[in-house]
Amino acid sequence: MALTTDDLKNQINMGTDGGDAIDTAVLPKVLAAATKHVENFIGYALDDTEKLPDGAPADLEHAVLMIAAHWYEERETVLVGVSGQEIPFGASQILGEYREYSYGG
Repeated sequence: MALTTDDLKNQINMGTDGGDAIDTAVLPKVLAAATKHVENFIGYALDDTEKLPDGAPADLEHAVLMIAAHWYEERETVLVGVSGQEIPFGASQILGEYREYSYGG
C-alpha cells in the first residue's frame, strides 16, 4: 500500500504544504495506526500480494484515510456534548466487504 502523509493531508483538506510541527509529527503516526487497525480488522496486510494481487483497492485505501482523518480530528478518547452517528457507507461497510472470517478451531 502506498498511502503517504500527503494523501492524509489531502483527505483532511490541509494541503501538502500545510501543517505545523505537531501535525508533521502526528500525521504519520495516525496513518500508521489506521493502516494497522484496518489490517487487523480484515485479517491480512494491505500489501499481501496473495490476498490483493493488484495491490490495495481504492476503497480500502479510502477506508484507511477515513479512519486516519477521524483519529486526527478526534485525538481524545471521549467526546463530550456531541451527538453523532456512523456515516452510512463508511469505513465499517467498506472493511466488511474484505474481512476474512474463521469459525471454530
